[in-house]
Amino acid sequence: MYAVVSSGGKQYRVEPGTTLTMERIGAEAGAPFTFDRVLLIGDGDQVTVGTPVVSGATVSATVLGEELGPKLVIFKFKQKVKYRRRTGHRQHLVRVRIDTINADGTSKKRATATKAEADDVAEPATATKPAKAAAKPRASRAKAATASASEAKAEDKPKTARKPRAKSTKADAAETAKE
Repeated sequence: MYAVVSSGGKQYRVEPGTTLTMERIGAEAGAPFTFDRVLLIGDGDQVTVGTPVVSGATVSATVLGEELGPKLVIFKFKQKVKYRRRTGHRQHLVRVRIDTINADGTSKKRATATKAEADDVAEPATATKPAKAAAKPRASRAKAATASASEAKAEDKPKTARKPRAKSTKADAAETAKE
């Protein structure tokens, strides 16, 4: 089971038992922390996508401690005027261990759809398109007919693999020069 959570303007894919280094969240080391903004939950073939969050879903974690990120160097330079400024900083981060993922959302059944259900939903929408095309003016119907004909031609053409170009060698160049 995995989840995608949002914190500090960034999104993280988390699983139970993994550690995560992220922006500082203001909790002390050893304290429990709960992510409320769960954007997605995946469990095998079932994937629940939130709109924008999965309602009722939470990810609980334990704060392991704070640390500094890598040093970032900012170098400003203007040519011909001897202007050079070298500054930098290290971002304050926090290390978190993911404990559990709770998927108690009520929208799980509604948001989760299998491929067969998605195909069933898509078929009625395509069936109504020809009826709308018949009600359009004559010029619009002609454009729709040429578009469907070009799509059919594109599907009929076999897709061929592109052959790699032969690499020329010095011997080949010498033979072409003799001719």
